[in-house]
Amino acid sequence: MSGSRIAKTLARGAVVAWRDQPTQYDIEALRSNIERVGLVIRLRWAVLIAFIVFSVIGSSVYATSSGIAGLLDEIAIPGALLLFVLAYNTVYQLTYRKVGNLAFLNQAQLLFDMFVATVLVYYSGGVYSWFNAMYLLFILEAAFILRKPSHVWALSAAAAVMYGVVLFGEYLGVLPHVTLPFVTDELHTELTYVLMRFLWNVTLFGGSASVGLLMMRTIRERESELARSSFVDDLTGLYNRPYFYRVLSTEVERSNREGHRLGLLLADIDRFGELNRTFGVEVGDDMLAVVAERLRAIAGAEASGLPVSVACRVGGEELALIVPEMAHPDSERFDFAERLRAAADEVRGTIGKVRAHGVGVTVSIGLALLPEDGTTPDALLDAADRMLSRAAMGGGNRVCATWDADCQPGDDAQL
Repeated sequence: MSGSRIAKTLARGAVVAWRDQPTQYDIEALRSNIERVGLVIRLRWAVLIAFIVFSVIGSSVYATSSGIAGLLDEIAIPGALLLFVLAYNTVYQLTYRKVGNLAFLNQAQLLFDMFVATVLVYYSGGVYSWFNAMYLLFILEAAFILRKPSHVWALSAAAAVMYGVVLFGEYLGVLPHVTLPFVTDELHTELTYVLMRFLWNVTLFGGSASVGLLMMRTIRERESELARSSFVDDLTGLYNRPYFYRVLSTEVERSNREGHRLGLLLADIDRFGELNRTFGVEVGDDMLAVVAERLRAIAGAEASGLPVSVACRVGGEELALIVPEMAHPDSERFDFAERLRAAADEVRGTIGKVRAHGVGVTVSIGLALLPEDGTTPDALLDAADRMLSRAAMGGGNRVCATWDADCQPGDDAQL
């Protein structure tokens, strides 16, 4: 693997959405993730305020046993750390809308929060500390804002390691034990107690991760269901016509702004009305559903090396794919138009193999490119529609593109 491809792979892993040029779906996913990050920040402020109130009241109580001098000695480092947490949480709140899609920053912040909790655990008695409960909060936060369950489990493991360093570090004498005036300093030297306390908290960490992941999976499934219900066609499961126009407008605007090409593929099932009349509407609906299933599979993969972003039903038996130009390892050897044509041939061949109730169909496909065929959604759609009409008039089961000489209007072509 070349150095540039390794760098690109690392860059993709650093963000919530990996695409070099994010599609509308990616943008919506990023927006949803940033909103969750913002909610976590607001919740963290509530926790910090509660912690400050606890610290003020607790310090007053603590001073009655240790005196002011002892109190100042004990809270010097935790107090400085708390001020730093307030500072970086303020900075993060001011910048999270710009950097909230950087997955490694979310992970790094959660790791730092766990480190802060570890310091507080150590300076509040180690094995006697109550601050170990803060790990549970951060694990739940991780489940809320991180997309991959493996990352949540990794952070749970990190919490266990940090907590274990304090407990076993004190037990082995590597870390000097912080003495508290109201705690009997014997249990931290008892291996059985240390192990039981460690195992119990690790169990809680795992339980928090499981609960958080289960809750977020349910929430994300519900979010997806609600989102799909507003712009997904009931029969085919493809995006509907309003969403098609919405995404096409967004992709056209982005392509014009960034100087990238955009491909539009329109497909129409040949003689679909005849199929309905011969075999019945139910068979026609089943056929359309099966064709749509194949189209969704192609849209979710890379057709002929082209990432296909959106598959839609734009009306009746007419389907569409919006294909943005993105970076590809073979971009120096293959033109985008050639790869778009190869993708269309793959769609035509795949649908040609479809069977429903023993009946097969073919499709006619029209292709258009931005900016060659126009720089507006209507111009691009009109160009693809003209090519679709010529493909159908040419006998069907073929692909016509605006750059194909045999698909241009001739003396005998009256459209």
